Amino acid sequence: MLFHTLPFAGFFAVVFAVYVVLTRRAQNVLLLAASYAFYAAWDWRFLSLLWISTIVDFTVARGMAVATPRGRRLRLVASLTTNLGILGFFKYCGFFVDSGAALLRDVGFEVHPATLSIVLPVGISFYTFQTLAYTIDVYRGRMRATTNLLDFALYVAYFPQLVAGPIERAQRLLPQLEAKRVVDAHALSSGALLFLIGLVRKIVVADGVAPFVDEAFADPTSQSSGALLVGAVLFGVQIYGDFAGYSDMARGISRMFGIELMSNFERPYFAANITDFWRRWHISLSTWLRDYLYIPLGGNRSGRIATYRNLMITMLLGGLWHGAAWTFVIWGGIHGLALSVHKALFRRRSNKNVQRPAGVLSGGGLLAFSWSTGSRLLTLGVVAIAWVFFRARDLDAAIEYLQGIVLWQGELRVFDYLDASVAVAACVALDLVQRLGRDSCAVLTWPAPLRGAFYAAAVLAIVLLRSRHDVPFIYFQF
Repeated sequence: MLFHTLPFAGFFAVVFAVYVVLTRRAQNVLLLAASYAFYAAWDWRFLSLLWISTIVDFTVARGMAVATPRGRRLRLVASLTTNLGILGFFKYCGFFVDSGAALLRDVGFEVHPATLSIVLPVGISFYTFQTLAYTIDVYRGRMRATTNLLDFALYVAYFPQLVAGPIERAQRLLPQLEAKRVVDAHALSSGALLFLIGLVRKIVVADGVAPFVDEAFADPTSQSSGALLVGAVLFGVQIYGDFAGYSDMARGISRMFGIELMSNFERPYFAANITDFWRRWHISLSTWLRDYLYIPLGGNRSGRIATYRNLMITMLLGGLWHGAAWTFVIWGGIHGLALSVHKALFRRRSNKNVQRPAGVLSGGGLLAFSWSTGSRLLTLGVVAIAWVFFRARDLDAAIEYLQGIVLWQGELRVFDYLDASVAVAACVALDLVQRLGRDSCAVLTWPAPLRGAFYAAAVLAIVLLRSRHDVPFIYFQF
């Protein structure tokens, strides 16, 4: 079930109507049953994978409380082996077999590996990282293992964020599942507003530019350089609207249940630099990679070279987390390189410690303004180039796409993009409203006439611009 479809609306209405009249424990039973039903609607066979992760990590974490240090390590290894083994088989088996076969052919061996048709379980990357974070945190002593299997099972399978995040931490979500929850008027109104904003981001923004993106990436050789450049930029708009829209809807649904999920986006295209971009983009993944990969590798504690190495490893694996293809690895590598370069430049600038004149019109003020503007534009350029690898069907297609831009040939028919401009304008408007109001639900503070106008415009845009076909969320493939 997709959040922006009528079947889900009916599903949510039934679950919510029953939810509000139950006690806390009964609410958790209902939410767990609803979560399994929601996941089974995609493919009931993969419920078994959810159950394996749940039972293994619940048992492992409880056993850590009484185990010796060596026993705790063995239990952690069991959790890592089970979860990463399942993830590796379903997501990366074909990729590594094909890559190995290609390498052998390159050195002269003729191989024909058997091809396995492995279906990727929806959301497996998200819930695997979520449950791994729990066992690692228990192992590190940052939290106690829960003794309630029902609550933990709900933590793993909670349907608003099950298939595309945000990747929640147990310290944040489990206490909410264990406590009594109150659904009040503010939770309902702000949750409904978040869901409406998410619908606009998905239907008006993401799905509004999707046809232009699909056309540009389908056959780059038939497009002008301008069309390819616009296609790359519009994909950045599409994936942001699509993923941020899902995250908004997930937060809105959960808030109406009285459960608060973390914000996964903070207007990333307003970022001052590439490091700031990753503080704003897919926050639950970037912080997960920081806490469970970058810092354990050594972070920035062992000198500059080691810091850059750790950044590259983290982002390369972050790219691979998104998909089993070299295009995703390169996408991660571009971001790792950009982060390393920015860290090196930032270190040099901070070490200079030069006193600059104050004032916007002074030389120092103009220099600072120019640096800030240039940094923002450079960040957007790097992100847009990386998106080409993220979106392209394979490595050859990505290179072909970028070559088409660099050669700069053909004409750009600006008027062909009028529909896309509406979607881009809606994306910018939503971000500006939230940025200026310093709140994702800033609309609730507006006077009643303005609120009414916003709601009417949002609903009208959804109705008029909705695609005839329900377009799945991009991140469901990860």
